[in-house]
Amino acid sequence: MKKLNFLVSLTTNDNDYQIEQAAAAEEAARKLGADVQIVYADNDAITQSQQLLKIIQSAGARPDAIVFEPVGSTGLPQVARAAAAAGIGWVILNREADYIAQLRSAHRVPVFSITSDHREIGRIQGLQIAALIPDGGSVLYIQGPAGSDAAQHRAEGMQETKPANVQVRMLRAQWTEGSAHKAVDGWLHLSTSRALQMDGIIAQDDSMAMGARNAFQEIADPAQRDRWLGLPFTGCDGMPQTGQAWVRSGMLAATVVVPANTGLALEMLAKAIASGIMPAERTFTDVQSYPALQELTSLNSRKRPS
Repeated sequence: MKKLNFLVSLTTNDNDYQIEQAAAAEEAARKLGADVQIVYADNDAITQSQQLLKIIQSAGARPDAIVFEPVGSTGLPQVARAAAAAGIGWVILNREADYIAQLRSAHRVPVFSITSDHREIGRIQGLQIAALIPDGGSVLYIQGPAGSDAAQHRAEGMQETKPANVQVRMLRAQWTEGSAHKAVDGWLHLSTSRALQMDGIIAQDDSMAMGARNAFQEIADPAQRDRWLGLPFTGCDGMPQTGQAWVRSGMLAATVVVPANTGLALEMLAKAIASGIMPAERTFTDVQSYPALQELTSLNSRKRPS
């Protein structure tokens, strides 16, 4: 049997979840005896589109399938159609795309999506807010880029479950530690921001949560710095060596574990190519609070003064 060759397109190499996505793809390829090439789009949708089209249109050997996590608000429908027409399988990660059904009916290559339920991720974060700030208050909420469906759905889910007596002030960043550091640093330079009474820092991923911590760490006034750093910080992605480790060390109060799905994508592709049977159009991966919500509530109640 011919050795399979996969291309994995990720958003950036400056994010712990994307780094885990790359590692999971390499591990799955090793187990499958397949080749895998990983490319990064540097958080630029145009770069991502050009990278993929260049590979699809190459006169040389093409991959058997492309697995990609979109940078922007689009799932690159034109690129997807070009890939399927060229006989290249297509898997979109952490995003739903309405063109998938059409491509599946028009082409024989495997086309499907694997995604976490981003609204459920947001709901978990809202419940974490309730556990950490039971008496109400205000939180600084660091959201992903405006064009990201994942960022939008996580925010909607959070609003569904957060307590009504918790107010949310939002900042935008780009899924990276550096971008969150820059956003929070700029916000802190506003004349009114440092005097605001906040009760928590909630970020849509762990890298951004740590970028926010770093910005607060740089405040010159010790009392202000300690006040901000004493607040609960939460994130999302929960990778074992980063998010979960930061929770155990006390840098984060909680995270949401979102399993890497590139490995599952390669396994499903290999099975589909070998059997000729199309996988399910959409597969959801499970997400969960870390620590568990009940444990988080119990831990926080013990920390509060009686």
